[in-house]
Amino acid sequence: MGYPGKNHKQYQAPKRPFELSRIEEETHLVINYGLRNKREVWKAKDALRRYRKAARDIIALMSAGTDQGKIQDKKDQLVGYLSRLGLLAPDAGIDHVLSLKVEQQLGRRLQTIVYQTGLARSPKQARQFITHGHIAISGKKVTVPGYLVKKAEEESISYYGKSPLVSDLHAERGRIAKTGR
Repeated sequence: MGYPGKNHKQYQAPKRPFELSRIEEETHLVINYGLRNKREVWKAKDALRRYRKAARDIIALMSAGTDQGKIQDKKDQLVGYLSRLGLLAPDAGIDHVLSLKVEQQLGRRLQTIVYQTGLARSPKQARQFITHGHIAISGKKVTVPGYLVKKAEEESISYYGKSPLVSDLHAERGRIAKTGR
């Protein structure tokens, strides 16, 4: 057991570090989603790996003939959590968990949603606004670009109340409006 205050790795690095197709795919994701580095892609892949493992465990319980109530509870917990995050529909099944893609996970990040809602001109600018404290969820400042936004929180994303970007006269707000985002 490690020291409880110490941060632990939240990802697993690729087993083949120089695989060209994987490198090109990760580079494409880093550019499209404005990520800092490939480590953020690996974190998203690791989260999906955990979801899939939980789904496979549920399928294994089904084939083992375990109590149906226990299986249904675990299934409802997993699908409920993923539907609250916005990765799945509420009526989705275990098969849908196994078919999740990295793009869906990266699309739920605060950085991506800020860009998609038009609060920033680019994913990189969205990241900058978040880290500098200009973005809030329900009036509370959030400074983590990798924050996974729940479906219920999506409408409450706005500029932070004390941020200079709140004013419509701010120069950067004018640039965002002109570009059509």
